[in-house]
Amino acid sequence: MADEDIIFDAVERMEWDERKEDETPFTRWRQMTRRTALTGAAAGIAATILEACGSSSKSSSSAATGGGSASASIFGAGGPYKFTLVCHVTTNPFFTPTQSGAADACKLLGCSFQWTGSQTSNNTEMVNAVNSAASAGSNGIGVCLVDLHAFNAPVEAALSKGIPVVAFNADAAGNARLAYIGQDLYLSGQEEGQHIASLVPSGDVALFIATPGALNIQPRIDGALNTLKSHPSITPHVIATGADVPGELTKIDAYAVGHPNTKGFFAVDAGSTQGLAQTIQKHSLRAKGVKGGGYDLTPITEQLLSADQIDFTIDQQPYLQGFFPILELYMYNITQKLTGVADINTGLKFLDKTTIGPYVSTKSRYEGTGTNVGVQKA
Repeated sequence: MADEDIIFDAVERMEWDERKEDETPFTRWRQMTRRTALTGAAAGIAATILEACGSSSKSSSSAATGGGSASASIFGAGGPYKFTLVCHVTTNPFFTPTQSGAADACKLLGCSFQWTGSQTSNNTEMVNAVNSAASAGSNGIGVCLVDLHAFNAPVEAALSKGIPVVAFNADAAGNARLAYIGQDLYLSGQEEGQHIASLVPSGDVALFIATPGALNIQPRIDGALNTLKSHPSITPHVIATGADVPGELTKIDAYAVGHPNTKGFFAVDAGSTQGLAQTIQKHSLRAKGVKGGGYDLTPITEQLLSADQIDFTIDQQPYLQGFFPILELYMYNITQKLTGVADINTGLKFLDKTTIGPYVSTKSRYEGTGTNVGVQKA
């Protein structure tokens, strides 16, 4: 596979069937136009630009050294830029591909980034990280805006210094950030609610949420509850599980033991989804007709979905949530604020036991199951 194929696939990986086609100028153009329509002009055009950036192994190697000669030949001289990504749960496995996406973008563009924030969704720690990045003269900041008000002042302070700030994974209405890269969270919750209603027409269902109020997941549960209002025969119960993945499993397991009549276990975050799948398997709840589903693609969730222990999971392409913030911050700097920032919806893709196959049978940086370039057999 040519270098440009790998890079193009890394940027989007939107449709698996395209991987079987021979590459021609026509197929490349068709892919770009389709993806532009699906994810917005920024995503489609970025894929084409980065294909040109990585058109030879020599160019990629040069960019990786920090000299940025490959990117400079296309975008002009600038940098080397140093960016900061501030996350609310820095060690959560969901963000493994996000960090890979940021690292790959930096390697392509000859820049660097720092991954920082909080391990426990502590807003104070995150605000301190944003302020520290601004004080250190970061060339751009990406931040998960998990609180409606906490980040307004630090974001405005950074912008006042000429430092661009974009949100990724979570957004806050009224914040002055320049763009949001991530899923339409409320809409995804509404869609999950429809899936819940189709799987469990009546009875008690558990809705697990790691950190109630956090804007990366609260809109999802709000959307799900809004949909379930139209199904009065379903009784939802919201349970907080915490930001620590092992702790989430413990709480979900305890809930299952204490509420044996629950007909469905569903979640709005990666850790809780993995935990409920493990709980359903542990207690053989599928044999009792229990349904389950949630979000994201941790390796354990993938395996248990493939084994029919849950009914669905929702992919929001976390790799792109690291890749595109770096790209936008780089473009904003290299063009001296003329262009670069744009809202990008990273998608809403339901996967079930029949469509999870390609994720289980391969390992990649794009889904957090591998470290090598490209996609390998599992």
